[in-house]
Amino acid sequence: MARVPLVALSLLAGLMTTGFAVDQPPDLLRQTYYTQHMDWGDCGDGFQCATLEVPLDYAKPGKDRIALSVVRLPASGGRKAGRKIGSLLLNPGGPGGSGLDYARSAMTVVSARLRERFDIVGFDPRGVGDSAPVRCPTGPQLDRFLGLDPTPDTPAEIEEGEDAARQYARGCAARSGELLAHVGTPDAARDMDVLRAALGDDKLTYLGKSYGTYLGATYADLFPGKVRALVLDGALDPKLTKADISKVQARGFDLAFESFLRDCFTAKDCPFKARTVDKATAEATALLDGTDKTPLRNTADKRKVGEGIALTGLLYPLYDEKAWPYLRQALAAAFKGDGTILLRFADLYNGRRADGTYSNETEAHIAINCLDHPYSAAPTPPAPKSSLMGKYLTDGKGPCAYWPVKSTSTPRPLHAKGAAPIVVVGTIRDPATPYQWSRALASQLSSGRLLTFDGDGHTAYGRGSTCVDTLIDRYFLSLKPPPAGTTCPKV
Repeated sequence: MARVPLVALSLLAGLMTTGFAVDQPPDLLRQTYYTQHMDWGDCGDGFQCATLEVPLDYAKPGKDRIALSVVRLPASGGRKAGRKIGSLLLNPGGPGGSGLDYARSAMTVVSARLRERFDIVGFDPRGVGDSAPVRCPTGPQLDRFLGLDPTPDTPAEIEEGEDAARQYARGCAARSGELLAHVGTPDAARDMDVLRAALGDDKLTYLGKSYGTYLGATYADLFPGKVRALVLDGALDPKLTKADISKVQARGFDLAFESFLRDCFTAKDCPFKARTVDKATAEATALLDGTDKTPLRNTADKRKVGEGIALTGLLYPLYDEKAWPYLRQALAAAFKGDGTILLRFADLYNGRRADGTYSNETEAHIAINCLDHPYSAAPTPPAPKSSLMGKYLTDGKGPCAYWPVKSTSTPRPLHAKGAAPIVVVGTIRDPATPYQWSRALASQLSSGRLLTFDGDGHTAYGRGSTCVDTLIDRYFLSLKPPPAGTTCPKV
């Protein structure tokens, strides 16, 4: 999934390619990495696991290497009568999401028709999970960082936030060192081509969601001749500036919250006193404002539920309308001063475990973004006063302002000239990757084909629309993209 901001609304995903375009790898890369054999071993529940070696620095492929963790579920149809087509590579988004975990959810992520004909393959991109993970703060340090005030309104609060950002960046430099310069999306895309070759596929078949759409589009731009079929679901617009991304994403979450409210008004347990969108939004805003001064209590542990955690806990369930009943419960409790459910949502989003340790998703997310879309001092455009998210569009300095690795990335469109048809899927009321981004990416890609889903929540494939699933399955299996202008109705 695409990640929402934690301390303040900020960039959710990297949006820029850097370096050389390479439809064919140089000889040293081909000889050293493209010919490698992956030693697959059983790792439970029908899955096989292996590692893939890639260069730390693609500009110096003869030097240091890193190992990427890969998992696959062999095609259920096997190789009988030519039933197997090849491998279907997955990425769940982030940046920082684990492709290993996503692939292990293949029974719910990918249809039985695709599982029959494809090996389902997931990998943790470089810097993520089990693939040379980025490491920065300890668990207690991350608790403090994620609990910072997202709307500092005094010099002391501003300095506290900037000091935490500096310490975070220093921690990353101390614990991750040289790796930090090589976790950007272009390098992850190059890794995907090495993986494609090691899997024995002439061309790539890929399903990327959220940030995974940018990773897939970057791959297509670097290797247009190696595209078989790409589905980019819940797309990012690679030409936008950081400020534009923040503003558009704020509108996306406002739209999703409005949809939640309209549904809430029909439920008996809706916790809002008002029954209009504007007035209920004002109640939610007042709730968040109150946590800035007086954090909510929490019955799970000793942590306080301040504004940053409460915000994350409110936004997380907007990704999936099936979670809306639980958001109603969380808000009902919060209005009574109990932030326990909101905290649990925030912990799920942040990858915090019950023992106080974290997955490295937040660390990888920040490290990748600092390379893909570095800090800019340009002011953020103001949002409407009626916006729930508008006040979180701050110009505060996060870790990227103090990042130890200089990034030279700038936004630009991705065209992937010469690539086979690429399907971009956009959900009209997607909170994290607003629909207009999918339209934009589909128009930028020279072979882009937009599929629209009139729905709520984040991404579309595998989320209940028979129309979406049937069209995407057909494309993967027969290479027939949906007709231009296709819209699937609300479920």
